[in-house]
Amino acid sequence: MRYDSYLREGYPIASGSVEGACKNLVKDRMERSGMRWTLPMAEAVLRLRAVYLSEHFEQYWPFHVDQDQKRLFQSVKWRKLVAKK
Repeated sequence: MRYDSYLREGYPIASGSVEGACKNLVKDRMERSGMRWTLPMAEAVLRLRAVYLSEHFEQYWPFHVDQDQKRLFQSVKWRKLVAKK
């Protein structure tokens, strides 16, 4: 690892920042009392939490809805309804 150049660029090189991010992103959400998680559901929640904490949720959510609808209704042929005058 090139510590001098990473420090110059402002990158964290200590494990403390990684551990802090894990605590903030993962532990605070996943280890609440009485919660049990399957791996796929835990991953889905953590992905949404990462998007939310990065302040990109407003840009992400329309994309998520679009992808979900494509997945759920891929075989449905939709036609646009136009109001009669």
